[in-house]
Amino acid sequence: MKSQPSSSIEDYVKVIYSFTEWQDKPITSSQLALRLGVANSSVSEMVRKLKDQGLVDHQPYGAVRLTDAGTRLALTMVRRHRLLETFLVHELGYSWDEVHDEAEQLEHAVSDTFVERLAEKLGHPDRDPHGDPIPTPTGRVEHPPALRLGELDPGHEGRITRISDDDPEMLRYLAREHIVLDTAVHVVRRKPFGGPLVVRIGAGSGAHDFDVPDSIASSLWVRSDTPHEGCTLEHA
Repeated sequence: MKSQPSSSIEDYVKVIYSFTEWQDKPITSSQLALRLGVANSSVSEMVRKLKDQGLVDHQPYGAVRLTDAGTRLALTMVRRHRLLETFLVHELGYSWDEVHDEAEQLEHAVSDTFVERLAEKLGHPDRDPHGDPIPTPTGRVEHPPALRLGELDPGHEGRITRISDDDPEMLRYLAREHIVLDTAVHVVRRKPFGGPLVVRIGAGSGAHDFDVPDSIASSLWVRSDTPHEGCTLEHA
């Protein structure tokens, strides 16, 4: 009988996948160590183990990339994590800045049966509270056609479709400013001399201009009001 992967292995493949989910640049061992909060030597040892198990491709001093098997395991864990976050927000009243660490603890303890019952209870949601897509049980992932706010030109209009959950303090700040998923945005201008991006938040009489520093603009993804086709991936 094939043994279940350890929680450490599950954490590693999930972090590798999440790092590359919204951008093409692969993760390095040092970046992996930073995101997991462990020593570089610990990462080197674990990456060797992952490679031996056929979960990653890695050459000395090179980037770490998931194999097909590693991607399948990562998507399983991502599905668990994002469904748990959604449950904590919608059913237990957690705020969106609280759920990441709770889901990190719970995702290793629940069974596949529990996860599917949870999905059914929630009505099979397709995104979590931060806008990240929830993989289907077969590994299908549909990413909305969105760009980082900081990459958009003046005049662009759309809605916030994803907010990075890396910084809980930033999430609390955005919530106080009523900048949440599906909020309408209009890029007004960039202030001179490297100043912040000026964005009109909301619509109608409630709209207001908001100065968005680069640290926040790089953490918000906007979907254009012009219809596009999403990007769908499926891993067998």
